[in-house]
Amino acid sequence: MRRIAGSSSAVALLALLACTWASASASAQIAWGPCGESNEYACGHLTVPLDPGGTAPGTITLATRRHRAPVGEGREAVIALAGGPGQAAIPFTEDFAQLLGPILATRDLIVFDQRGIGLSDPLSCHRFELAAEGPSGQEVAECAGQIGPSRSYFTTAQTVADIEAIRQAGGYEKLVLYGTSYGTKVAERYAQTYPDRVSALVLDSVVPPNGPEPLDRPTFAAVPRVLRQLCAARACAQITPEPVADLAKVVKRIGAGALRGRWIDERGRAHTIAITANELLEILVAGDLEPALRAGFPAAVRAAARGDDAPLARLVHEAEETGEGSEQENPDESFDTPLYLATTCEEQLFPWSRASSPARRLHEASAQLDRLPARALAPFGPSNVFAISDLQACAYWPYTTPAPEPVQAPFPSVPTLILSGADDLRTPTANAREVASQIPGSHLLVVPEVGHSVLGTDLSGCAGRALQALFKPAPIQPCRRGRQLLNLLGLTPLAPARLSAVSPARGFHGKIGRTLHALSLTIADFERQAEVRGLSELESGAFAELAGARIGGLRAGWAKTGAEKLTLHGYSYVPGVTVTGTIGAHGANLRLGGSAAAHGSLRLMSHGRLSGTLGGQGVEIPARPTLSDAIVPLNAQAAPKLASGGLVARAAAGWIAGFRQRVAQLRSL
Repeated sequence: MRRIAGSSSAVALLALLACTWASASASAQIAWGPCGESNEYACGHLTVPLDPGGTAPGTITLATRRHRAPVGEGREAVIALAGGPGQAAIPFTEDFAQLLGPILATRDLIVFDQRGIGLSDPLSCHRFELAAEGPSGQEVAECAGQIGPSRSYFTTAQTVADIEAIRQAGGYEKLVLYGTSYGTKVAERYAQTYPDRVSALVLDSVVPPNGPEPLDRPTFAAVPRVLRQLCAARACAQITPEPVADLAKVVKRIGAGALRGRWIDERGRAHTIAITANELLEILVAGDLEPALRAGFPAAVRAAARGDDAPLARLVHEAEETGEGSEQENPDESFDTPLYLATTCEEQLFPWSRASSPARRLHEASAQLDRLPARALAPFGPSNVFAISDLQACAYWPYTTPAPEPVQAPFPSVPTLILSGADDLRTPTANAREVASQIPGSHLLVVPEVGHSVLGTDLSGCAGRALQALFKPAPIQPCRRGRQLLNLLGLTPLAPARLSAVSPARGFHGKIGRTLHALSLTIADFERQAEVRGLSELESGAFAELAGARIGGLRAGWAKTGAEKLTLHGYSYVPGVTVTGTIGAHGANLRLGGSAAAHGSLRLMSHGRLSGTLGGQGVEIPARPTLSDAIVPLNAQAAPKLASGGLVARAAAGWIAGFRQRVAQLRSL
């Protein structure tokens, strides 16, 4: 990785300007008042100058929230910093309090929306719309013009000075800084600028002080490692011998164009979807926050490498449904895209001259990409860098400042915990190692099978225990594999491309045996899709009962759950095999058809005996004690109880564990 180099004079200048700014605000006090009906948090505002140098008029009013320490006088505060840039922090105040837990016993918690975000004088642009592929160059230029010359005062340096103003106005001696993603960069820069005001650092999913790297080279370098980690411990033994080679083959198949795959909607209607190399890259990055996408990637890509595009088309559609891609690509009420552009475009060290035209800037960036060795981006290429980076947008940004010098100031030697998800592609572990090497005595904890935002997604509790150990202090223990949601969910199996690839069911032979096994695989596919649907609902914090949920088959048809039964209509997972009928608490009536199947009907009684006719021959399977339990759809009464029992993630773990047990029983058919 390219080492950070440059003069430290930029840090000295930032410190001088920040001190000037903080001095102007030092006499200000935050007038705390009640937050609505809550007695847990107080609301306040602090007005700070727009310009730290004092040459431009204007002020910014920062919206803040405070949770008082239950013990002591709260002479220290924890400043919790959200990601982005552009993500408001105040909507996550309670989440921060829950994640930080015991370390708030003797410290106040301070959460504030950074300048230009949320409730702190948010930036806005008229008629600004963020398309799925990002804003156009014209939109970016127009947005910058609407913000005006003040757009240069919304960078990390100004946020650092705001934090110092909050510290002084709040009367705190020192701060603990907790940041996630972009929030780690803010925390690092504050620690470099005000080292004697920092008592500890907690950095989760790290962006280096001079990051992110404008060409996203750490992300591309991490792709092969993350794919192989997904397949560690023979997890892909029945899927693929080499997931990276599969991805390279599919990217080569796509070339500069796109594959055309079919996915089936909840009504059984087929839709054609374009599958580009950029889509594959976006799914990989989206998998940082969506375990189901990570779980489905190896099998979907393996199938596409063999010429079967249906699983990958389904996965691409699922990725589009989640709306995840990157923090700036998933805007909601708490995300400010104009602020994202103002911060990112003004302060990133892009490979171009700021005096150049937009077209010239893009040419200069392309020339730099062309000089990279192919292995730096493999199996992707330069065009994919433009797809996920900020090059396309920021090339059209009308700059108001010269390019900043890289920051290379020392960090204070304070207790520091650095958390990195082993599967994180947004902020790869290489970032965390770079920062850890610069902070004396820091503890780097890499959490297996976790993507972005470790404390919020680590089901094992390992990261939480490390956080508590940092402040006891006590030894920080490494994390073990196999304790995360991805492990409970399991990797999606490789879908058969034809019935002949399906082994016969136990005790049967030929087409009849293969059709019976295809039936089992088909029901298991629906169960898995329902499982993924339920996981998404649990992660959103609003679990919806699956009664009435409809899901399209991989090849054709649909299925839906009701209050007491599962209904299938031409649902197809194995090509040429369709399943129609019902499965309920008291049994099942199923009809098997399709161009490849042994046609016929089967009836499953409540005592577990399966009988009927397939391919003109009688079929009978003896009763099994657990079979009637296996065919009952998801218990809609039990699942909401799980969701109300504490952390949503822990509820998901318990629910999925039980659900997978039912899937395993069902496969005993």
